Amino acid sequence: MRKIYIDADACPVKDEVYSVAIRNNIQVIVVSNGGIRPHQHPLINIQVVNQGLDIADDWIEAKVESKDFVVTDDIPLAAKCIRKGANVIKSDGKKLNISNIGLTLANRNLFAEIRGGDPFFRGKKKVFSNRDRSKFLNALDSELSKKFSIKDE
Repeated sequence: MRKIYIDADACPVKDEVYSVAIRNNIQVIVVSNGGIRPHQHPLINIQVVNQGLDIADDWIEAKVESKDFVVTDDIPLAAKCIRKGANVIKSDGKKLNISNIGLTLANRNLFAEIRGGDPFFRGKKKVFSNRDRSKFLNALDSELSKKFSIKDE
C-alpha cells in the first residue's frame, strides 16, 4: 500500500491531507519531533522523531518508497525523495519533480547565500492564503487520481 508522508512541523495543510487520504483510503504518516495532536482515524499515523536538525527529514528519506507521496516545503528533502521516485507536493500546491527540482534547489541555495551574506536582507514573507490551500487540495486530488488508479494497485 502506498503512503503519504507529511513533513509536519510547519505544514499548514495537514487537515487537507487527512480528508483527501481518508476519502481515498490511503495511509498517512505524519512525521514530527513533537507537538502534533494524534488523529483518531486509523489511516492517520503520527511518527514522533527525536529533536535535532534534519531528523524528521532523514526518517522520511529512509522510509519513503517509489510512488509514495511526500508533502513538504523543505526543498533538500524534496530532492532526496524525488531521487527515490516519490511524488512531492509543496503546501502551496506546486508539484516538484525531476524536471524542476534542480532549479528549485539552486534558487533555494542562492537565497540562502544572500540571506547569509546580508543580515539585513528581508525577503518577501509570503502569507499562506486560502488560494494556496485550494491549489494544494486540487494538486493532491489530481495527483492521487493519476497515481492511485485501480489499475495501478
